[in-house]
Amino acid sequence: MKNSDLNADKVYENGGIGGGCDDDVVLGVDGGTTSTVCVCMPLLPLISSNQNLPNPLPILARAVAGSSNHNSVGESASKDTLEKVMSEALSKSGSNWSAVRAVCLGVSGVNHPTDQDRIIHWLRDIFPSHVKLYVHNDALAALASGTMGKLHGCVLIAGTGTISYGFSKDGREARSAGAGPVLGDWGSGYGIAAQALTAVVRAHDGRGPQTALTDCILKALSLSSPDELIGWTYADPSWARIAALVPDVVSCAESGDQIAHKILVDAVQELALSVKAVVQRLSLCGADGNGSFPVVMVGGVLEANKSWDIGKEVINCIHKLYPGAYPVRPEVEPAVGAALLAWNFLVKESERHHNS
Repeated sequence: MKNSDLNADKVYENGGIGGGCDDDVVLGVDGGTTSTVCVCMPLLPLISSNQNLPNPLPILARAVAGSSNHNSVGESASKDTLEKVMSEALSKSGSNWSAVRAVCLGVSGVNHPTDQDRIIHWLRDIFPSHVKLYVHNDALAALASGTMGKLHGCVLIAGTGTISYGFSKDGREARSAGAGPVLGDWGSGYGIAAQALTAVVRAHDGRGPQTALTDCILKALSLSSPDELIGWTYADPSWARIAALVPDVVSCAESGDQIAHKILVDAVQELALSVKAVVQRLSLCGADGNGSFPVVMVGGVLEANKSWDIGKEVINCIHKLYPGAYPVRPEVEPAVGAALLAWNFLVKESERHHNS
C-alpha cells in the first residue's frame, strides 16, 4: 500500500492506450478525496448492454488530478479539478469537447440530488447540449469497475474514507457510511489512523496503555515527542495526510501490539457492518439468506497484502452472514467503470427509444 494515496494505489490492467480518434467518445471520471482520474473511451456500438465487451478495453487516454470532493477542497477547486482532468484526457486522446457523447462522473461528496444538480449545471457550461451527463457518488463507479458496467451487488470502498453502496436487480439502491470523518467513517484509512493517533496521545498523558504505535508513528513523521503530534495534526488536517499512517498501524499490529490489533479488529467489524446494512435493505441475499451477489472490494485499506489483511478479514465476516456473497477485485479502475456506465446508460436510452 502506498502511503501517499490510499484510494488510487493499485495498478489496473485497464486495456490498451490508443492514439487520437475522430469518432464519438465517452468520458468516465472517478473523483475521490485524494485524487481524480478521467479516462476517455471510444463509443462502443449501442447494441445491447449484454453484448461482450472488447478485451482489452480500448482506452484512448487517461488523466490524473487532485481531489474533487467539494466537502474537502471547496466547490471552486472541485470544479477546476474536474474540468482540468477531463480537458487533459480529451487532449491526450486527440479528441475535443464536441466529440463527447456522454460523461459519467462518480464523485465523492455527491450525497444528495442537490449535489448532482449543482455539478450538472456547471457541466452544461462546458459541454454541448447533446452530451448526456450522469453524476453519481464515486461508489457507483467503483461498483461498476468490478461488474464491468452492470449495476448489481454491493461495493465496499475503504480508502481515505469509506462507504458501502449497493444496487438490486430491480433498480433499488442503498448506501451505508460515507458521511465523512466528523460523522464517523469508522473503518476508513482516516478512521484507523485517527484512532492510532488518539491512542498515542492517551498513552503519553496517562489515560491509556503504552503502545508500540508511539515510536512507530513518531519515527514515520520525524517527530521527537508525542507533544508534537498536536501541532503536526492541526497544521494540515487533510484526511488523506492522516490516512497515510495506516501502514504503520498494520505494522504494529503484525508485531503484536494489542492496541493496534484492536483498532484493526474494530475497523473490520465496522466495514462488515456497513456491507450488512446495504445487503439487508436491498435483500441482496434473497429470501433464504443464501442468494449469490458480488461484493466489489476497492481502496487501499482493503489491498494491504500484509499478513494482517484487513480485506480478507472483512470478507470472512461477510461470509459468516451471507454464504452466497463473493468478493470481486476489479480488473479495471473506477474511472473505467464510470466510462462503462456512461455507455450502458446510452444503451438503455437507445433501447427505450426503439421500444417506444
